[in-house]
Amino acid sequence: MVFCTIKDEYLFVGADGNIGRAWREAAEAMGFSITQSCPAKYKMFGVENIDNLADAVVGKDIICTDSIPGEFANDFNGFQITEDIMKMANEGALLNPCPPFYRNEEVSNDVIDSKFFVGYDFKKDLLRVQQAILIFCMEKR
Repeated sequence: MVFCTIKDEYLFVGADGNIGRAWREAAEAMGFSITQSCPAKYKMFGVENIDNLADAVVGKDIICTDSIPGEFANDFNGFQITEDIMKMANEGALLNPCPPFYRNEEVSNDVIDSKFFVGYDFKKDLLRVQQAILIFCMEKR
């Protein structure tokens, strides 16, 4: 199982939508830092957006992605997570793309087969993660 701490720096790469908003809400509830990287017209309210992916990934520990709808694909050129991009993040950084993810679209083929990728293992434990979040939030009341 992959363990993360509240001190970790998260980066969400994708458009404003349900996945990004869920990560923003988790950050607000649990007190971790989240930044978004996407073209300015797709940014979320209340989250710092860095529209240059290479700059955005520096200093990050967890990189999360969302699928890019086909009609937005051209706008997201330059926002693909590759192994080289992940090497710019903090040592030990992890890539957790939200399924469905597509090889050579939002994530490159090489990064899925790299040490950075935790997508499949993380998804196996997703129910436990969601339960832990609920318990954490209930204890804060």
